[in-house]
Amino acid sequence: MMPAARESLLDAAYMALARRPWSGVRMVDVAAVAGVSRQTLYNEFGSKDGLARALVRREADAYLSGVDRALVSHVEPRERLAAAAEWTVVAARGNVLVRAVLTGCWSERLPSLTLSAVPSSSAVPAQRRADGPLPSPSDVVGLVRDRAMAYLAPAGTSRYEAVEVAGACEVAVRLALSCVVAPVGEGAVGQLVREALGSGALRL
Repeated sequence: MMPAARESLLDAAYMALARRPWSGVRMVDVAAVAGVSRQTLYNEFGSKDGLARALVRREADAYLSGVDRALVSHVEPRERLAAAAEWTVVAARGNVLVRAVLTGCWSERLPSLTLSAVPSSSAVPAQRRADGPLPSPSDVVGLVRDRAMAYLAPAGTSRYEAVEVAGACEVAVRLALSCVVAPVGEGAVGQLVREALGSGALRL
């Protein structure tokens, strides 16, 4: 199946989830919306759980791509991290699966998935990846921190500076996650990050 067709199926699954709990989403309905047979859907994802894992993986990847865009949207380090923090809050507000990945809080409306890898016999590379481990909140902290480090502490940065930058990146990510759990006003998380990283030992 072409990647675009797989995306269409995932779009159909996401739309179905927006309308009803995952337990009420039927594979036949997802297939019908995407204009393919139910067998084609099973061939691509293996099972309803496989579809759910692929959907969660896609949304997590899209969130991380947004982090990359935020980090390159500014030059000054604090502004890069503030932008990434703002994106984190916006993404969680607009996407229930991203919010669940970031917080670890999976409501009854969402798929009930194990974050560990599951046995996969799929011939589809994208599905084999989806059947692998899904990110936990602590994994996300590490992934975002490492992405920020790539921009703020490139090769050649001293070990001391790298440790300082890593600490600042982690503070920014954790501040953002706290604002996902306890929402703040628009733009407030960016200001929190700027203030935190502009004071004391965390100056960046």
